[in-house]
Amino acid sequence: MRSRLTWLLVLWLWFPASAFAHALDPAYLDLSALGNDRWRILWRVPDVAGRPMPLAVRLPDHCDGDAPASPADDGRAWTMGWIATCPGGLAGGPIAIIGLDGTRTDALVRYEPVPGERVVHRLTASEPGFVVPVEAGPLSVFTSYVGLGVTHILEGVDHLLFVLALVLLIRDRARLLWAVTAFTLAHSLTLGLASLGWLDLPPPPVEAVIALSIVFLAYELALPPERRDPLAIRYPWILAFGFGLIHGLGFAGALREIGFPAGDVPLALFAFNVGVELGQVVFIVAVLLLWATVRHVAPAVQRHAGTMSRIASYAIGSVAAFWVIERVAAF
Repeated sequence: MRSRLTWLLVLWLWFPASAFAHALDPAYLDLSALGNDRWRILWRVPDVAGRPMPLAVRLPDHCDGDAPASPADDGRAWTMGWIATCPGGLAGGPIAIIGLDGTRTDALVRYEPVPGERVVHRLTASEPGFVVPVEAGPLSVFTSYVGLGVTHILEGVDHLLFVLALVLLIRDRARLLWAVTAFTLAHSLTLGLASLGWLDLPPPPVEAVIALSIVFLAYELALPPERRDPLAIRYPWILAFGFGLIHGLGFAGALREIGFPAGDVPLALFAFNVGVELGQVVFIVAVLLLWATVRHVAPAVQRHAGTMSRIASYAIGSVAAFWVIERVAAF
């Protein structure tokens, strides 16, 4: 059944992966307290067709300090930094991203009222601003990090491509359930260990191995069922668990960049992981529902399952192989 979904994958891969990622990358606003009511501002916006996405930061009215006119391009996003003076601090004041309501991206706002105490808030097109709370409660931390987890998995094309390859490869529903569960447990384990600093591996090799895991699944998908690795057929949960350990390290890299709120590290870690799982489940359900609709509208596609499976394997493998080369070259 999964091989019949592949025409959707072909349409998805029609667009360049890098341009797609840039357009959906979140904007990032970081505010760090320097003392004496002064704040260091870091503002990073995605690149769109060689220019910064037209977004701007609006700080509380009592803050003084203008952003520099020319942002710096790092090849993926545009970054600028400046110092703002906010008498009395940020608590109780509104922060907004001008222009966010006209985009499909999100903005992550992280502010550090005192060294070591980080608070993260996620802004969207429907909610482009918020009022800085006097003190972030557990519910605010939980909802913010759940949103960050969902955003990260749904914008992580490589992680979604791995999950899609699993869905296409494993035809038995029970084995698919066990494989997805094993993948979840594995990346939850390494996500926690790496985020807390108990497991530390350099990001470039991790990203390369993540791409290599997709190549492996694509290779297995390209083979006739009788020639596939018996381990992948009989015990796919073992493969999913092993590769999930690597994917968890990738999730942890993103979470470390965001940072943890002081005093709520376990809650933030749990919420982020919940968000990742919610995004993963939403993706799988959406793919299966879409296929069910296609099968109902055009039942004749079932006769071309073998051909579509091969197309899917080559499409997935080609993109993942490019990522392997690109990420190894970035060492």
